[in-house]
Amino acid sequence: MFKGLYHGKQCHSADIPAVLARAWAAGVDRIIVTGGSLTESREALEIAETDGRLFCTVGVHPTRCGEFDESGDPERHFQALLALAKEGIEKGKVVAVGECGLDYDRLHFCPSDVQKKYFEKQFELAEAVKLPMFLHMRAAGEDFSEILSRNLYRFPGGVTHSFTGTAEERDKLLSFEKMFIGINGCSLKTNENLEVVRGIPAERMMVETDSPYCDIKNTHAGIQFVKSVWPSKKKEKYEPGSTVKGRNEPCLVRQVLEVVAGCKGISDVEGLSKTLYHNTCRLFFPHDLDASADAQLESGSGTSVQNS
Repeated sequence: MFKGLYHGKQCHSADIPAVLARAWAAGVDRIIVTGGSLTESREALEIAETDGRLFCTVGVHPTRCGEFDESGDPERHFQALLALAKEGIEKGKVVAVGECGLDYDRLHFCPSDVQKKYFEKQFELAEAVKLPMFLHMRAAGEDFSEILSRNLYRFPGGVTHSFTGTAEERDKLLSFEKMFIGINGCSLKTNENLEVVRGIPAERMMVETDSPYCDIKNTHAGIQFVKSVWPSKKKEKYEPGSTVKGRNEPCLVRQVLEVVAGCKGISDVEGLSKTLYHNTCRLFFPHDLDASADAQLESGSGTSVQNS
């Protein structure tokens, strides 16, 4: 979508520079570009190398885990992921393994047994490169937690992003000491969602966009708390200075922050932003935490976003 392509139709020219400019102007300090396959992870690294504020992940999304077997040599495929992760770490760009996990809502893309096999395999990747994990859990809480439990020693921490689970699933994730929960527009659709989010301590939460998906829509329960608005146009009437209706982008992480603050009854939105930013830096940027995150905390700025 950031290349102007929607369902195979070219609606406007590529606009990544404009999208990034809006993000930086909105107070986003860093963006993590998510890899969801070997090919996509390579592309994510290429994008991350274009700006000092861009970083990325290396991993295989649960719905695409079939690529291990389809490659004809699953171990060689794993080694290619490992080599790419090491290359990206040397360049200072790869900060997590993922997006990996389980998605039982979309089994037509990849059966559960294949998902489980290669979710578990990617803990080996995290252990080998000593990186945190960027995790996906959809309609698979029990299996996800079981696999996570027996692999906790393999990775330094993680975030289960785009969380849409129940209060029970929330509490199970919070029982893992080094696990954060990532919130975006998909996490804030219903009043039940908002009630679950209220129970996540700010010290264990992150906010993200998951753009170009998971925007906060007018029909969502969370919309009542949104205060910041950007001009927007339909994709067919694209203008560089406007966002595209229905396409999420990094600057809109501010709206996620506003909804989280609103539903939790927190009036100090900037203070909440600092806490969430600090959480993100502790997990993904521990080596320069003092030089970067603490400076942001003192200055009162800084919002982080994970961005597909």
